[in-house]
Amino acid sequence: MTHPITDRLTAYVSQVVLGKEHQIRLSLACLLARGHLLIEDLPGVGKTTLAHVLARAFGLDFQRIQFTSDLLPADILGISVYDRDSAAFQFHPGPIFAQLVLADEINRATPKTQSALLEAMEEHQVTAEGETRRLPEPFFVIATQNPAYQIGTFPLPESQLDRFLMRIELGYPDRQAERALLQGQDRRELIARLEPCVEPSSLIELQQAARQVHAADALLDYLQAIVDFTRQSPRFRSGISPRAALALLHSAQAWALMEGRSAVLPEDVQAVLPVVLGHRLQAAGQPGVLSREEMMGLVMAVAIP
Repeated sequence: MTHPITDRLTAYVSQVVLGKEHQIRLSLACLLARGHLLIEDLPGVGKTTLAHVLARAFGLDFQRIQFTSDLLPADILGISVYDRDSAAFQFHPGPIFAQLVLADEINRATPKTQSALLEAMEEHQVTAEGETRRLPEPFFVIATQNPAYQIGTFPLPESQLDRFLMRIELGYPDRQAERALLQGQDRRELIARLEPCVEPSSLIELQQAARQVHAADALLDYLQAIVDFTRQSPRFRSGISPRAALALLHSAQAWALMEGRSAVLPEDVQAVLPVVLGHRLQAAGQPGVLSREEMMGLVMAVAIP
């Protein structure tokens, strides 16, 4: 039996993002695993809408940053302005100081601006002008990215990609979902009328519950076999890091919780593996990330305990 709260959240988001239940569940698992989410797809398929409705579902403080080629790090982190009354500089926090930040079209900004997110995503803090400031809890970055072949994009470096727990694609809706979209209400108006589905405190409780999902020694053996395979196989340019191995474990724990289980099974690892490792692995001798089919081939290459 699946988890009742995550089922309610899935149904809530599905009111707005039609025909994408699997991607919605992956997005929720990413948040429950305390990770950041990268959504890569063509413009107009609902990437920004998904981020908006996820923030609304949990009642999170939300900020959107539109990434452009002239965006500066200070536009994200904040800036100090001289105050004449106090005769001192006052720091004005940037939009990064929110519980959920949408980095829209992140690969349209320069690498220097992209790197402004690295400390925030990894440490949940921002260091500006010699002072470190904590970000609110919970804190998530949901970034949207246009395909690399489109004009005006800057590829995300490996260090930036690795900060995202999952990378998903939405794709075109099926015919039935698209007909409902054409006949339905405007998505922005619908989001504006929605009330939060759960409180932010419920999200924190779910995150804590996900970390308590048991991973047996046999399951860890299976996970380590996958990790070792990526490091030894000539199919890959390099293997996955310990951070990626932890990301795979935490994502599988969150997926198991959503499925109503108290322990992680190999199928939980397989369910999240393509979106957790797909953007971290590169095939040897060819650029770009691996396809979902290639990632599932990786799973099948490792014996299930």
